[in-house]
Amino acid sequence: MKAQAAPRHYLQFKDFSRGEYEHLFARTRWIKEKFKRYQRYWPLEDRTLAMIFEKPSTRTRLSFEAGMHQLGGAAIYLYTRDTQLGRGEPVEDAGQVISRMCDLVMIRTFEQEILARFAASSRAEISSSAASAASCAGLRPQNSS
Repeated sequence: MKAQAAPRHYLQFKDFSRGEYEHLFARTRWIKEKFKRYQRYWPLEDRTLAMIFEKPSTRTRLSFEAGMHQLGGAAIYLYTRDTQLGRGEPVEDAGQVISRMCDLVMIRTFEQEILARFAASSRAEISSSAASAASCAGLRPQNSS
């Protein structure tokens, strides 16, 4: 049996190198071109993203949900007030449970420490929506409509 690699989290802007960002944007352009030509590309088919919001954001929610749908996956919206996290469950417990049921987790929180604690106990890859937004806004390539 092959050992599973540790998940690679994206918790802050510096988690990717310049080369990785360049690859990411080149890949994004390629995917957008397929989408514009109505060519189906579903690399995330049968994959589920849990979106955990401590601070709600319409744009963030829509962009992640639309992106998952367009790439063949599913997204589940969780507002911390409506979950065990909002009732005092340790972040580490939530990280273990949610990552058993979902392939990816996006978290929009007020504190970087919560993100780090969740990631440390998760077997799924974790993305900070704050880091994702900073990356997209700060490194947007020219003509990225």
